Amino acid sequence: MHKPRARDLGIPFEGNPGPLNALTDVPGVWVGHSTLIEGEAVRTGVTAIRPRGDGVQPVFAAWYSLNGCGEMTGTTWVEESGLLHGPVMLTNTFSVGIVHQAAIDWVLRLQQIPFGLPVVAETYDGKLNDIRGSHVKPEHAWQALETAAPGPVVEGNVGGGTGMICYEFKGGIGTASRRVDTGNRAYILGTLVQANHGSRSHLVIAGVPVGRELPDGLPGHLPDEVPQKNSSIIVIIATDLPLLPHQLKRLARRVPLGLARTGAISSYSSGDIFLAFSSAGPCDVDEDGMRHLEAYDDWRLDPFFEACVQAVEEAVINAMVAAETMMGRDGVTVQALPHQQVQEILRKYGR
Repeated sequence: MHKPRARDLGIPFEGNPGPLNALTDVPGVWVGHSTLIEGEAVRTGVTAIRPRGDGVQPVFAAWYSLNGCGEMTGTTWVEESGLLHGPVMLTNTFSVGIVHQAAIDWVLRLQQIPFGLPVVAETYDGKLNDIRGSHVKPEHAWQALETAAPGPVVEGNVGGGTGMICYEFKGGIGTASRRVDTGNRAYILGTLVQANHGSRSHLVIAGVPVGRELPDGLPGHLPDEVPQKNSSIIVIIATDLPLLPHQLKRLARRVPLGLARTGAISSYSSGDIFLAFSSAGPCDVDEDGMRHLEAYDDWRLDPFFEACVQAVEEAVINAMVAAETMMGRDGVTVQALPHQQVQEILRKYGR
C-alpha cells in the first residue's frame, strides 16, 4: 500500500529531489526494516542502512552531535579514521547492545573484514513500546540487514521508527533526497531520519507555524503523564559526491539548519546525532600503499550544504505524513498528523 508523502499533500519544498526522493537515490545505498508490532505493548524495530549495498567495504564518513543525550556507537573510530565500516543500524534506546552484537556477527559472517565496529544509533520509544521488555532480538537486526535493498523506502511506523513520536504526533522513519547539478554532471544527496522529537507548538511546515495553528484539544496531544518535549532525532546523510572526512563533517553540521526549519530547538535531554558518508570513495590501495583519490573542491560545496538543509527538512515532514495513528503500551495513543487540517492551514498562509 502506498503511504502518502508530504508532496502528495501539496506541501511545497525547495530543491529538486532524486527519482525516489529517498536515501536510496544515492547509488549503492540500501535500506531495510524489521518491524515489531505485537499485542498491546510491543511497538519497536530495527532499520538497517548498507552504504555499499551487497558489500562492507569502507566509505569516508564523519559525524556530528548537536546535543548528546543519546547514543551512536562506533563514532570514536569514525572520528579517528574518517571511515565507516559496514552497516548503520537504528533502533530503540535499550536495544543498542543486542543490535550491535548482531551487526558484528552479520559482518563477520561475510568474512570480508576481520573486525567490526558497527554504527548503531537510538531514540527512545518507551512511551508507546514496552522498551524494558527487550523485544528486539538478533534475528530482527539480521532481518533488517538481509531485507535491505535499493528502491523506495517505507516510511512512518516502520523499523527503528515504529514507536517514535514527532512534535507530539506519530513520527518514525522519513527520507528525502536532492539532485545537485555541478555543470559537468549531477550528484545525489540523500537523507534518512528517525524522528522522535519536538513539541507540537513548535511544529513548522513549509515556513508555516502549523503547530500553533492546530486547534486546542485536537487529537494528537499526548496525555499529560506522557510528555514529549525532550527527545531525539538521528539523521543519516549519504552522497555520491567524492568528499573527504573533513568535508563530510561540514555537511553533517548543516543538518541542524534543516531541523530548525521544522521547529526543532534541540532541548536539554535530546539526542540529536548525525552521520554523513560518501559512497564515492575510498579506492583500493595500490602495491605501493597509495590511494589515488578524488575530492570535490571545498569552495564549491554551498549547493550541497543547501541540498542537505532542504532534504533534512522534507525527510522529517515525510516521516510525520506517512506515520499512522498508533495505540501502544498502557493504552497510550498517538495520533497521526491530520493531513486535511494541515492543508487548510497551509492554504490560509498562501502555501
